[in-house]
Amino acid sequence: MKHDILIVGGGVSGTALLYTLSKYTNVKNIGLIEKYSDFGLVNSASTMNSQTLHFGDIETNYTIEKARKVKRSADMVMKYLINEKFKDCKCNYFIKVPKMVLAVGKDQVDTLRERYKSFSQLFPNLRMIDREEIGSIEPRVLEGRDPNQEILALVTEDGYTVDFGRLSHCFVDHAKEANPDISFYLNTKVNKIIKNSDGFKVITSNGEFEANAIVIAAGSHSLKIAKSLGYGMNYSILSMSGSFYTGPKVLNGKVYTMQNAKLPFAAIHGDPEVHNENITRFGPTAKPIFLLERYNYSTFWEYWKTFGLGLKPIVSILNILFDRVIFYYIIKNGIYDIPSIGKRSFLKEIKKIVPNIKIDEISFAKGVGGTRPQMINNATRKLEMGEAKIVGDKIIFNITPSPGASTCLGNAFEDTKILMGFLDNRFKFNSEQFEKDLVL
Repeated sequence: MKHDILIVGGGVSGTALLYTLSKYTNVKNIGLIEKYSDFGLVNSASTMNSQTLHFGDIETNYTIEKARKVKRSADMVMKYLINEKFKDCKCNYFIKVPKMVLAVGKDQVDTLRERYKSFSQLFPNLRMIDREEIGSIEPRVLEGRDPNQEILALVTEDGYTVDFGRLSHCFVDHAKEANPDISFYLNTKVNKIIKNSDGFKVITSNGEFEANAIVIAAGSHSLKIAKSLGYGMNYSILSMSGSFYTGPKVLNGKVYTMQNAKLPFAAIHGDPEVHNENITRFGPTAKPIFLLERYNYSTFWEYWKTFGLGLKPIVSILNILFDRVIFYYIIKNGIYDIPSIGKRSFLKEIKKIVPNIKIDEISFAKGVGGTRPQMINNATRKLEMGEAKIVGDKIIFNITPSPGASTCLGNAFEDTKILMGFLDNRFKFNSEQFEKDLVL
């Protein structure tokens, strides 16, 4: 079977591209390969990520330039969610709650106050609030807190908690409505891709396929496939796993803490579970693991094939891990997963948000938390923060769109434009209609 476009990966990124191609282009011969039995089962699953639609308003490690770019993509997802809600969509996969970023102490307060000057123009719904209003929105943020401790917050009502796994399903359903001719290959693992004169041969566990153009949207596995075709040879992956602690409803919405700009890992925050608002989830922790997928130990050797065993990647990882800030952060986070000790240690972090929370109110969330690949550039020996995309000869590798699922439609928009060029502009992308439907 030969396809004009073949997508490898059925998570939220791959299915967002499928939806975009199906609804806004006239390409009909499209295939999607997914190695598992269903869509959105790995990092898109609600148990495998922070469930947050990131805009850049309360993520204090974002520059104004990055926030502007992320906001455009996140607005697309937000508009899609709202549009489907009012179409009586059968998918129940998001809740809207208030969200804030909390500054504690004079240094953080001064930093946040200065940040608001520029970010309030990009985010007009973002407000700066003082202690009294913080307490009215989130009472337990104030309860038990030193009354002399200086605090400040930025708050907005536009906080979205999303089940990105279910969103993947919704993208698929709407893609099939627009293009009933899509071919789906579930339980199908890609073993090898061969470039030939008129496209690609894809050898899988369920036979062989051909394609004129391919997009690999398989998370960490994307770099492994890229290297097998000679792309991305100067990159390695640092797999970071995130874990969470849960407790009763102690927050009404999302509360973020201030981010260390030097760290590419999310700051500790608390927010409601997407399917049970009576549960508050705190996290994530972050520690390196030698797997491409959390809890899937069969990906151990795949990780090392992707990482590479030469001198350059080893020197790079040592250079990164022995940075004082990152080294301390990883050691501290490694402790959080240790039974008993970890719970008591992480409680100190939670108390920065909810000062009077008790140790018996929280518990380690077993089986919750996925893997976020961080790209290592072996030329610079540094982590590359943000999106990792490699564009080759009629093939695209999406390794870790930044910040994850929030940019899935923006990433799909860019990939669709590239794909039209790959196919010699024989097909049309109605980008004007896409923007009319999904860009605010």
